[in-house]
Amino acid sequence: MALAAITLLTAAMAGTLWKFPTSGQDAPWWAAGVSNTIGEGLWWTPLTALFVAENPAQLAVVVLLSLTALAAAERLIGSRRTALAFVLTGALGIAVGIGLQWLGASVGELWAQYTQEIFTGDPTIGIVGALVTASAFAPTLWRRRIRLFTFATVLMFVLYSGDQNNFYRLTAGLLGLLLGAILRPGPFFLGFRRSSHAETRSLVAAVVAISALGPLAALLPPGGSGPLSFVSLFFGTSVAGSQGLGQVLLALSPLVLLLVAAGGLRRGRRFALILAIASNAAISVLPFTAPSADDLNLTLDSTDATPGDLLAVSELLADLMAALLLPLALIVLLVITRRQFQIRAPRRSVRWFTVTVAGSFVVLALAYLVAAVAIPGGVAPGAVLASTVQRFMPGGLQPMLGTVAEPTAPLVLFLFQWVGPVFWIVFVLASIKLLRATETERSVDDEQRFRELLRRGGGGTLSFMGTWKGNVYWFSNDGESGVAYRVINGIAIILSDPVALDHRVDPTIREFVAFCDANSWVPVFYSVHGRTLPTFAALNWSTMPVGEETLMHPPTFDLAGKHWQKVRSASNRGTREGVTTLWCSWAELPPLMATRINTISEQWVSEKELPEMGFTLGGMDELKDPEVKLLLAIGNDGSLQAITSWLPSYRDGKAVGYTLDFMRRGENAIPGIMEFVIAAAAFRMKDDGVEVLSLSGAPLATKPLTDGQTPAESTAMTLLLDTLANTLEPAYGFHSLFKFKSKFNPEYQTMHMAFADPLKLPAIGVAIGKAYLPDMGPKDYRALARTLAK
Repeated sequence: MALAAITLLTAAMAGTLWKFPTSGQDAPWWAAGVSNTIGEGLWWTPLTALFVAENPAQLAVVVLLSLTALAAAERLIGSRRTALAFVLTGALGIAVGIGLQWLGASVGELWAQYTQEIFTGDPTIGIVGALVTASAFAPTLWRRRIRLFTFATVLMFVLYSGDQNNFYRLTAGLLGLLLGAILRPGPFFLGFRRSSHAETRSLVAAVVAISALGPLAALLPPGGSGPLSFVSLFFGTSVAGSQGLGQVLLALSPLVLLLVAAGGLRRGRRFALILAIASNAAISVLPFTAPSADDLNLTLDSTDATPGDLLAVSELLADLMAALLLPLALIVLLVITRRQFQIRAPRRSVRWFTVTVAGSFVVLALAYLVAAVAIPGGVAPGAVLASTVQRFMPGGLQPMLGTVAEPTAPLVLFLFQWVGPVFWIVFVLASIKLLRATETERSVDDEQRFRELLRRGGGGTLSFMGTWKGNVYWFSNDGESGVAYRVINGIAIILSDPVALDHRVDPTIREFVAFCDANSWVPVFYSVHGRTLPTFAALNWSTMPVGEETLMHPPTFDLAGKHWQKVRSASNRGTREGVTTLWCSWAELPPLMATRINTISEQWVSEKELPEMGFTLGGMDELKDPEVKLLLAIGNDGSLQAITSWLPSYRDGKAVGYTLDFMRRGENAIPGIMEFVIAAAAFRMKDDGVEVLSLSGAPLATKPLTDGQTPAESTAMTLLLDTLANTLEPAYGFHSLFKFKSKFNPEYQTMHMAFADPLKLPAIGVAIGKAYLPDMGPKDYRALARTLAK
């Protein structure tokens, strides 16, 4: 607020509050630049330039950023450190930038020579430095976001717009990284930590979108002077010409396609990945279709060339090379992260897109071709084919087919200017629709049928997980039962028990096994309960335990007795400290609380070296199901202490049980907050008449022995499972999770895996691993090996 007020006052005093500075005027005493800071010895200007905005537009930006970005920095590091970071990084950033400009101009560097006579007054330089400094104190998730978006935006303007203010912002940001490392105790980390799938998609989409906005920044007044501003020549050829609005739209079509692709990448769409790669591939060709050397003033007589001339030509060629490397670098990024973009459009939507795009191209091309040939004043017969193809190519690519004279006939000229833009408008609108297409009507109906079976009853405590993405549905011939499954490498993995009433379990399993046999799939039933075992025994299948589910019974729940002491202490502490709970669905959450949940979840994911798991472990997407309940623990200061989600199980349309799925705790949560939340959930369910509370399954766990019970004889399979559990414990903490759940004195129910052929166990193991970790790559395997070796 103080900075906003100061800049308003100084702008009024300096006369920049109500007018833009006149071009070519002498630099005022407060402005910084090579010509006055070094040339005239005005050493104080790097500091005074931080407090005066150059023009009304910049002043508006300064006030906005002061009350948002600088305020965020102040919340992270306090007022004094924010003021120190603003002044130190801002003044040094300007001073270092001016020094580099002076050195560049002295050796004939083009950009430095162009900008050395321009002066600067810009408080946003210090704001950028202060924000980056404060990012060192932000949680991992926001540290990454602040740094990525700040530097991506600043670099975009440096590379495309290229004015000295953006260069100073970049140096201030880099100094902010150094200052943040000095101010923050502990090890300094500049690399990127693991992101969730959604976060990775958002970050990649942001980079692609920024790359599309860069050339537009170079086209805005006063024009671009950055290393990549040459790209604006390719996009701006038609913009600067006199061929009308249609050619302007055609010239900018690759950038529009990149923005459309960025929106699809954020949602994980495969078509967006293809579109982004194709658009960048087209943009990478632009340097090879650059204007002639005469147009770029690259002509050089070797007989009287000076070292400065050679440097200028070399710099221009380097800029052209940079314009080629940027889209290629984006293609590499997209290829590396391609596993994050697996969502495909339904076939019907793809067919509609193909017919629409191909049909519009044929109609528009034929209309122009016929008119150009038939109407006097059209295109010369020898050039009509090249001219037709050119109508659909962005302006920067048209020189590849040579120069075609504009027609003089009004109708042909109209088609000459508009068939291409109309086609790309159709393409963009069709692409947006394709990127939004999710499922066919039949698949939507299948999910609804499956949910109706769940509400009727017959599903187990884990059956609601069948509604999650990645599963498809099979229904019995009579429609009275169903199965959620997924096929991986020819293995059909059935998640938990079939949704069927007890008398329908046996025929449902047998009918589904026949269905798998007809499709040459190997069926495996994973995490099934005791009621299915007689059927598998009759089929002569093998079964093996894969974990223990922990169950509580809310009707008889209380915290009395010595064996509840730990949970009771945690519950009492939460009550004393004013922690309250909120039981609701995602749609009922206040917007701020939803944002906090996302932040806690992303923070949790970012701290994990290994990728997040799926299949039977829900994430943020699964929280948003309207049938899923959330129980939040909220501190007396309004902070979010913990979040849990609960999956329903039904009988006759009524929820008679809930299964714990999603668990996250806040960074500053009180000790024992999860015990407090689960106890609160049990009391809530007791009041609501819920019969069963499941703490879900603990993979590879073995239930404790009761008094007097002797352990079962070890087999090769049990020894293998014990070894696997002990090996994976450092990475996934299965034993720790099971020990935590044991605090609630639960009833244990063994979960089994049933399979027909033991020889298929290696393939089954690979398929189940792929279900849990579908995006596991070489880097993740190396991280897993490092974790297991600790």
